[in-house]
Amino acid sequence: MTDPVQFESRPLAQILRPKALTGVIGQSHLVGKSGILSKMLTTQFVPSMIFWGPPGCGKTTLAELVSTLTKSVFVSRSAVTTNLADIRQVIDLAAKRLVDSQIRTVLFIDEIHRFNKAQQDALLPHVEKGTVIFIGATTENPSFEVISPLLSRCRVLVLHALTENELREILNRGCEYVKKTLTKDAEDALLIFSNGDARQLLTILEIASKLNKSRQLDKKEIEEAAQKKMLQYDQTGDEHYNTISAFIKSMRRSDVDAALYYLARMVFAGEDPIFIARRMVVFASEDIGMAQPTALVVANSVFQACQQIGLPECQENLAHGVVYLSLAKKDRHAYDAYMKALSDVQTFGNLPIPLSIRNAPTTLMKGLGYGKGYEKYSSDSFLPDSLKGKKYYEEH
Repeated sequence: MTDPVQFESRPLAQILRPKALTGVIGQSHLVGKSGILSKMLTTQFVPSMIFWGPPGCGKTTLAELVSTLTKSVFVSRSAVTTNLADIRQVIDLAAKRLVDSQIRTVLFIDEIHRFNKAQQDALLPHVEKGTVIFIGATTENPSFEVISPLLSRCRVLVLHALTENELREILNRGCEYVKKTLTKDAEDALLIFSNGDARQLLTILEIASKLNKSRQLDKKEIEEAAQKKMLQYDQTGDEHYNTISAFIKSMRRSDVDAALYYLARMVFAGEDPIFIARRMVVFASEDIGMAQPTALVVANSVFQACQQIGLPECQENLAHGVVYLSLAKKDRHAYDAYMKALSDVQTFGNLPIPLSIRNAPTTLMKGLGYGKGYEKYSSDSFLPDSLKGKKYYEEH
């Protein structure tokens, strides 16, 4: 009988987790020489914390490093699957460990925003007494998702989305470990599929490397591992501008289905949701305007949601906004009126402002006629004399 094949049971993302702060890629504002987390670990003064950042940016990695570098026991739980009884048991053991062995416990709760108020309340006395070093991780704004008493007892550390260069560096480490290389197309595709999530990036690489014996992985093999097909979409090329143009024109025509299709196409291809939301804010004033003034409020709320939530959840906010803007009545009168006024400014320059509406803070100015004859509710035009009678905004 042959010996069984030995497999590494841990995921690649777990295998490659750094064992020291110097091995962390990204988050230099926290783990660099002058970073606050580095200073905490150097002094061994580590308060309870909340790590706020997008998926796959290193929240779990940093929590494990805090435990390792403070020689603490690391206990990890997900707010999705754990319950109060389990948390109480963990805390009871932590309290006993602290008394018996003077060993601290890091209690890491992923997706802390999914804990309800009662569950978060239960943590308060133990965080207050220092029974555990509590570290919560969230992709949501803790100001809205974490109760104030718990928030006030924790230091919130913001983690940034990984840059493309940082993701490529992580990918290089992964390729070196699995002994694979990638074609340029495969690498670009993998970066898009990962959507800034280092864990997702390494998971797709791991699957592709195990499914294919070839030394070099191509785009097709990456697509197979990700179970996605790449769309032709160059974020700086013609397809980028063609798609956003089709998106705007579909909303302008109130073609909801087409607008949603082009939205989905951009999101799936990896377009920055902030770029899409920004164009929606412009559209709300340019194309809807006075026909439905609340459109600007909705569009701006979608923009803020994209900033605070990020992908994948914010695509639901985008879809909501697109349907609203597409169905809204359209009116370009405000936009057209402004463009006419701008044209006159460019043509005539700084025409003299009528004396009656000039500010008159001094006796001299009043003597020169500044503010003379001004009536708050006069029907006279306040335009410069050479433009009196000009109409930019047409009532309709």
